Amino acid sequence: MQSDETYMALALAEAHRAAELGEVPIGAVVVCDGALVASACNRREIDHDPAGHAEFLAIRAASQSLARWRLSDCTVYVTLEPCPMCAGLMHQARIARCVFAAADPKAGALGTLYDLSSDDRLNHRFEVTSGILADESAELLREFFRRLREERS
Repeated sequence: MQSDETYMALALAEAHRAAELGEVPIGAVVVCDGALVASACNRREIDHDPAGHAEFLAIRAASQSLARWRLSDCTVYVTLEPCPMCAGLMHQARIARCVFAAADPKAGALGTLYDLSSDDRLNHRFEVTSGILADESAELLREFFRRLREERS
């Protein structure tokens, strides 16, 4: 069984791929029973898709790969705390666990601004682990936005 750091490193590799594509550098992977079943990076700009978030795409790909929508035995690893849309999809997909790297003070929906993972009003709750390779993920985001600001100046 691989460690959270190992799987988060795979998500970070996806985030680097996003940056190379000119996308906000966020990556995600989905793991089921210790096996990697899907991976994705942000593709909002490339695909002209507001739902083109890394974790959204990875969850969709995992459902297709596993031929089921209930992912109750899966863990999602993502480099930035999911937004309400993506946390909502995790709820709908009945994921078992989400591991994220850096907290998102602007849109975080797994503990920072909201907590859709443990809201008693919802019919599914899931485990959350945060801070795995957070410094690396946050630095990648900071550097991306620094370069973007410089290019616009």
